[in-house]
Amino acid sequence: MSLQQLSLYNFRNYRRLEFRLPQGIITIQGDNAQGKTNLLEAIFYLATTRSPRTGSDTELVHWLAWEEEPIPYCRIIGHVQQGKEEERLEVVLTSQNGKNKGRRTLRKQVSINRVNRRALDLVGRMPTVLFYPQDIALVDDGPAIRRRYLDITLCQMERSYCRTLSHYNRLITRRNALLRTLRDERFIGDQLAYWNEKLVEWGTTIMWERYHLLDELDGLAGERHRQLSNGEERLHLIYRPSVVLLERDAPDEVPFPSAMSREMLAAGFRRQIARYQNEEIAAGMTLIGPHRDDFSFRVQGRDLRLYGSRGQQRTATLALKLAEVEAMTLRLGAMPLLLLDDVMAELDAHRRAMVLGSLAEAEQVIITTTDWSVFPANSIKEMTRYRVAAGQILLLT
Repeated sequence: MSLQQLSLYNFRNYRRLEFRLPQGIITIQGDNAQGKTNLLEAIFYLATTRSPRTGSDTELVHWLAWEEEPIPYCRIIGHVQQGKEEERLEVVLTSQNGKNKGRRTLRKQVSINRVNRRALDLVGRMPTVLFYPQDIALVDDGPAIRRRYLDITLCQMERSYCRTLSHYNRLITRRNALLRTLRDERFIGDQLAYWNEKLVEWGTTIMWERYHLLDELDGLAGERHRQLSNGEERLHLIYRPSVVLLERDAPDEVPFPSAMSREMLAAGFRRQIARYQNEEIAAGMTLIGPHRDDFSFRVQGRDLRLYGSRGQQRTATLALKLAEVEAMTLRLGAMPLLLLDDVMAELDAHRRAMVLGSLAEAEQVIITTTDWSVFPANSIKEMTRYRVAAGQILLLT
């Protein structure tokens, strides 16, 4: 799979860009604030319909578009080659209230081969792994970013997971509204029964899929981490569900899945929902389920979020990302598109060599950098090199 052409209109600092991409390793060099990260962000957004940098799509629209366009918008178009098949993927963000200086709202339109589709239909069409300096937040930030990471990875590999997650998120919103109504009316009937069963059905699927992915990543990342640390440390990824799956087990010590079937997981989830019913009504929100789950990075038994050095946290995130590439390749039968945003400068020579070695089999890789010196001379010869300046990309000969 490869991205053949990328077109950007009013995206970040790109007013207009037409960029034909070759296969192999593409390296884009430029000073800071010239558009390197913006380019990778646009590709990742096209792959996942989400930005890795912001939760507000309004930030993606070029500031001049807000000033000059009658209806401010931005557009991303990608032509993706998968074997002999080519697909045209497009995302358009259009202002719903013109150039209003107040609350800016955007409408997202997605099309595949010029046919309007849902946003979730786009996810997985161009499987992509992003290496990002801010990936260290996966270790030292809150649980939401780790849940988001698992969900984006799974959605790219299993479209059915993306649908289930969408159903579940809508369910939580509706169930929370009902819980608040029950709290305010001080009446408890059987109104929750239907929503509880759906919570168990979809929530069990999400937890089951997340755990199996994390179990796969644990083995792959553990080996990568062993190589990165010269055999001195061992990384483990531990799933931490909000549901206590067995009565006598702490949430992060559950023998799962070897000692538990999917049916046992659902039964345990159902029992705990019944136990928490009064607390949930009092709080007006759903207190247990995959929307409250987490996972941890542990080295030599210690939680890196609490006790890891900055260097250990960075090594763990790099091992996880390398494992993500392997897991996605194993499941999809082909390597995903790889995006590396100025990560080489953060690594020592040993880790740079490992990362570059992992790219050897990739069909297409896009790397950004501010400094060519971070690459060995022999690897530069194998790259197609570009320079970016003020939102313009030029081929270097």
